[in-house]
Amino acid sequence: MAPHQQKSKQPPKKESQRVIRRRNEKAEIEAIESKLASPEPLSDVKYFNDLPLSEKTKEGLKKANFTQLTEIQRKAIPLALAKRDVLGAAKTGSGKTLSFLIPILDLLYRSQWNASDGLGALIISPTRELAVQIFEVLKKIGRTHTFSAGLIIGGKEFHVEQERIAMMNILVATPGRLLQHMDQSVGFHCDNLQVLVLDEADRIMDMGFQRTINAVVENLPKQRQTLLFSATQTRSVKDLARLSLRDPEYVAVHEQAEHSTPQKLTQHYVVCELQEKLDILYSFIKTHLKSKVIVFLSSCKQTRFVFESFCKLQPGIPIIHLHGKQKQTKRVDIFRQFTNSQHAVLFCTDIAARGLDFPAVDWVVQLDCPEDADTYIHRVGRTARFDAEGHALLMLVPSEKEGMLEELKNKKVPIEEIKIRANKQQSIQTQLQSFCFQDPEIKYLGQRAFVAYMRSVYLQRKKNIFKVTELPADAFAHSLGLAGTPKIKFVKKAEKAMGPKVVDTKEEEEQEQEENQQTKTKYDRMFQKRNQDILSEHYTKLVDYEGDKLGDEDDDDFMTLGRVNHTLESDEEDNMKDTKANNLSKRQAKMGKKELAKRSAKGEKLVFDEEGKPHQLYEMLDESDFLKAGDAKTQKDAFISETGELMKVADIDDKAVAKQKRAEKKMKRKMKEREARELAAGKGSEDDMEQYTEEEEEEEEEEEEYTQKRKWFQGSDNEDESDDQEESSRKKRVLQVDEPETIQDQEALALKLLGGL
Repeated sequence: MAPHQQKSKQPPKKESQRVIRRRNEKAEIEAIESKLASPEPLSDVKYFNDLPLSEKTKEGLKKANFTQLTEIQRKAIPLALAKRDVLGAAKTGSGKTLSFLIPILDLLYRSQWNASDGLGALIISPTRELAVQIFEVLKKIGRTHTFSAGLIIGGKEFHVEQERIAMMNILVATPGRLLQHMDQSVGFHCDNLQVLVLDEADRIMDMGFQRTINAVVENLPKQRQTLLFSATQTRSVKDLARLSLRDPEYVAVHEQAEHSTPQKLTQHYVVCELQEKLDILYSFIKTHLKSKVIVFLSSCKQTRFVFESFCKLQPGIPIIHLHGKQKQTKRVDIFRQFTNSQHAVLFCTDIAARGLDFPAVDWVVQLDCPEDADTYIHRVGRTARFDAEGHALLMLVPSEKEGMLEELKNKKVPIEEIKIRANKQQSIQTQLQSFCFQDPEIKYLGQRAFVAYMRSVYLQRKKNIFKVTELPADAFAHSLGLAGTPKIKFVKKAEKAMGPKVVDTKEEEEQEQEENQQTKTKYDRMFQKRNQDILSEHYTKLVDYEGDKLGDEDDDDFMTLGRVNHTLESDEEDNMKDTKANNLSKRQAKMGKKELAKRSAKGEKLVFDEEGKPHQLYEMLDESDFLKAGDAKTQKDAFISETGELMKVADIDDKAVAKQKRAEKKMKRKMKEREARELAAGKGSEDDMEQYTEEEEEEEEEEEEYTQKRKWFQGSDNEDESDDQEESSRKKRVLQVDEPETIQDQEALALKLLGGL
């Protein structure tokens, strides 16, 4: 019995580390879910360690130096962790990014998500720069988790993204590239999606992204959690219905606040004329060389022009520019360069107005008026972030002052007016004029910047703020350094829309005549060319021409008069033809010879047969007509034989003519030799000698030409060789002697002839 008792008392086997880890994770998940059963009391928590989060998430936050919660994070994170739909609205710089990244990591962890489960969370951003920033934060706080994450934005190699996108658990994407992968990438599907996040939701659901977002949402499952965050949130019923939100929790932490902008942000505006804006901006930069400044402009073309011009002015501080027409790699490099800079000036469009976190920005200068108060709030939100101090300056023209200030007042934006000291202001108009005169690139960019600004004002929706007809176009063009004001047709359209205006027609006709009489310089002719490559090498590397072509076409639409096709009666057609003929004659009078040659129809050369019917110079016969005369070889042999006979006849005629000419030349030569002898004997005159020498030179030249032609002809004819031989032998038999005058001379000639025989 003893051995049997010893076997029954063996110790149990040890559990593997994997089993222990799984049991601990399960216990941790159960504890977290029990705490999240009622998330409302958690809204007063101050530190991340006090939230019901997994240990991996807490460790990642600790390594990234995130310890204390902001107000939006305290209210939004517990609701998101409880798997509720959230609409979050908070001031810029209040920490909205962590408000959705932390719940994503913890929700997937609690679901035990792995690579085989596919896509679990999708984050959509309106701009590439904001998507890159979100992805960088995700990498910092999610380093302790085992989820795979990817960044899907335009400007990168599409096939490389296709190979990896199907293996991702978390995706950060822009709407356009995401929809492209949904349509073209094999194996990419969103059937198991758990969380959808829209950062800057009001911008994503704008008209520009409406169709794309609708198409993306159609490919997503309806049973999902949706989180929307923005600094200016919308509560539109249509937007919420489109995104299939289920009883969303609206979290607006600053809705009851006194101001909608950060408390430590000082905001000022200045009213100035449009032509003084660049002078004020340059003076501002010269007095803030130890600051970090962001300058917002309304279009890409203005950003290019101001950047190139200020680089030539060399204000004494690094200058960078960022806009949507640059290549993606360049935009990311500029974003990182400005982030790491201590003192710099960034010229940019509204592409940098939303969500981007540039550290330690001192000033935000809005050179051009924003389209509305929401855009103003997003722009100034690049400074005074996370309880830091910041300053904002808004430049308004007199026509924009009243409407814009009313907008800002309704949005609870505190802003004060400041005056600029005239003695501190520097003028750069003469330098810009010099740049435009010396550098065609600057002139070209200045013209495009002028048109782009006027067009942006014309297209704005709020006409109570933006009044294109009240802008001093001529003075603005001169302030950019341009010698003349580019013509823009949409301003005339706006004037017509405003109502009839009394104008002296005589003055208009005189102005048109003066403009037509003005001589065009080589630079003006150069700018009329469409296919020009005027941009410098460093600039062409930055520009995305595929995207830039679209913008150029849009500008050209405003520079030309749109016509509408109408069905006219017979009487009206005659009138239209007369008016068109008059218009064409006026245009043709202004055209150059090259343009007229390009526009005119090309002529055709015709030949006429015996009946007088015209035919093309070269006409192709049908195969049946061609074969009537025999096959190709037969026709070829017949042609060769026929033309050969004609050439033989012509050759005989040519030889006869050539022999006759030679005989005549010989006779002339003998007569001239006789005259020369008489002249030597004193019977001639000096005039006869001059005439002889001139005629002799002409004959020698003619004979040389004949001999050259004869040599070429002899190479192909053997009969001429025999003729030449006979002629040479005949020359040997004939003796050339002087004409006998006396009996002694005749006797001497007879002896010579007898000796020759």
